[in-house]
Amino acid sequence: MTDTARARKLADRIRVVVAETLDRRIKDPRLGFVTITDTRVTGDLREATVFYTVFGDETEREASAAALESAKGVLRSEVGRQTGVRYTPSLTFVLDAVPDNARTIDDLLAKARAADEQVRSTAAGAKYAGEADPYRVPGEDADDEGGEPGAAASEASASDASADVAADKDRDS
Repeated sequence: MTDTARARKLADRIRVVVAETLDRRIKDPRLGFVTITDTRVTGDLREATVFYTVFGDETEREASAAALESAKGVLRSEVGRQTGVRYTPSLTFVLDAVPDNARTIDDLLAKARAADEQVRSTAAGAKYAGEADPYRVPGEDADDEGGEPGAAASEASASDASADVAADKDRDS
């Protein structure tokens, strides 16, 4: 049974130890501006994955990856010394893809803003294809025939009332 709280605490401690050791003890000229972003430890506390980012271009990323691989032993021994766990986890370094994903999302949002602006500018001078209000309003038909508004409605209700009276007389007889 694994204790996830313990694994989380160990992962946080490994992240701090690796970052401090890279800053203070590792003097490899290939190592660029590296930031440790996250660390994950397996449930049995035997393997740790350290995620990092490198500020720079692709050649600096490759050089920093090589420097981290060569310094893996020093980093692991420092993690074991400072954490005090029975078995020191093996370290695996993985380039974090979050900055690249964020850059892609920013580009997509910029394209969406440009498309929205284009639609907004097109719609600014647009007019309706038909009338401004395409829906019929009750009572407009009487106005179009030239009679009084509501005159046709009152005539229809009067004829309905007389038909109701005639139907009642037929039932009574």
